[in-house]
Amino acid sequence: MNPQTIQQLIEAGLPGAQARVSGDDGVHFEALVVCAAFHGKLPLARHRMVYATLGERMGGEIHALALRTLTPDEAARG
Repeated sequence: MNPQTIQQLIEAGLPGAQARVSGDDGVHFEALVVCAAFHGKLPLARHRMVYATLGERMGGEIHALALRTLTPDEAARG
């Protein structure tokens, strides 16, 4: 699995989302996901939304995914 594929899956599964994914070993990844649909949701709910876009790949092809999830307003504030 490569970071670009994970980015595409997240962005396809969360319309309007922007994702930046990195990872050098093919199984451990970090992602920053900015999505308006995160507004009003707690971090756990946001992470579940992202995990849902990856389905069975989580825990399989993707051993670990460290997430930072922000709304566009949160991202603009830094």
